[in-house]
Formats: sequence, C-alpha cells, structure tokens
Amino acid sequence: MKTLFSKEEFENSKGSDKLPCECYKCGNTFYREKREISYELRSNRGNIKYCSLKCVQYDKNAHITQNCNTCGKTITKKLSIGKKSKSGFIFCSTSCSTTYNNKHKSFGVRRSKLEMYIEEQLNQLYPNLEIHYNRKDGINSELDIYIPSLKLAFELNGIFHYEPIYGLDKLEKTKLNDTNKFQQCQNNNISLCIIDTTSMKNFKPDKGKMFLNIITDIIQENISLTS
Repeated sequence: MKTLFSKEEFENSKGSDKLPCECYKCGNTFYREKREISYELRSNRGNIKYCSLKCVQYDKNAHITQNCNTCGKTITKKLSIGKKSKSGFIFCSTSCSTTYNNKHKSFGVRRSKLEMYIEEQLNQLYPNLEIHYNRKDGINSELDIYIPSLKLAFELNGIFHYEPIYGLDKLEKTKLNDTNKFQQCQNNNISLCIIDTTSMKNFKPDKGKMFLNIITDIIQENISLTS
C-alpha cells in the first residue's frame, strides 16, 4: 500500500474518514476508509493497491525483474507479488522484506522519538544510576524504563494503548498486556508509573521536557525516600 497521508493525519482521523493512497499501476490517487487502512497495516495482504479493476487485471499478468532492495539478489516475480510491501520495493524473501520495513516503517515503530529523548536526558542527569530501557529483566516482560535500585518503572503509553488504531482485537491485546505488566510489577514489589503520552502528536524537545520533568520528579522523590 502506497499511502499519501502523514502519521499525524492518520492518528487524527476517524474510522470512517477516507484517506488518500496511490495506485500501484497508474499512479492515480484514490481513497479508502481509515478502518480499511488500519486492517491492511495489520495484515499486509495487499488489498489496498489499485484504483480500479482495470489496474488489478493488468497487475495479475505482469512480471518484473529487479534486485532485492535489501540484499541485492536478482529476482523475477509477478508484479503483484513484487509490490506487496508498503515501500513498493521487491524482496527475495520475507526476511529481507521484514529487515527493510523495520528500518523504514512509519507506523508502529518500536521506540518513539520521545522515548529516545528521555533515555538520552536521563543518562545525562543520572550518570551513576543504573537505568534499564526496554528490557525484560525486571518482570520477564518489557518495561520502557526500569531502575532496579529504586524498584521503580515507567511505561510511556501512546495512543495505541487507548484507541483501536490497528483494530479492536489489537487494542484488547495491548490492554491485557498492560494489565499483566502492572500485576507482575506488584508481585515483584516494583512501583510502576504509567504516563499517558497521547498528547504528543509530533515530538519536540520542549514538549518532551514536560514528560521528562514528570519522570525526574518521581525519581527524585524515590531517591529521597531511600537515602
């Protein structure tokens, strides 16, 4: 699927809103509802690719020879198969496709700019404090921030934790995972602070500092209690 909308436009739209996509065959712009696009982003089935039946029929018979966009291997595939990735590139294997998409994907990125900003700032502010980021050593489940010496953890929850961006099933699984993390932290005497970051539409350092201050205030309070 070739999208012609930004991440911000996607997040701010409703399920019934129609968003622009580009036809793989003719390059024309066509529109699909957000709920359809959300499903396609989850399943990657290649259902949102063409503006018309004519373009679909053409692609069923077309082939293309091209180098894999990850490893460079020369391959010949049906054009319809070769363009299944969101990037529109061709790959020789699922492994190469996954490698490329993980490096270039704009949706569902593993770590947000906010998380990376906070990690950088915390490491500067607390050079002598052991802080773990996105590790499973605390509760055998990944925590965004975990400070072993303080038995203190933080989860930075964006919009995907509260709204069905990728569908209701995905949202329910995310909520269940959040509940399990909270329970595991309790079982291990870890204080878990959940911070709602949905107000962060586009990262800017001044906005990030607001969330950083929340975290540092809690850290300082816990340091004072243990000193």
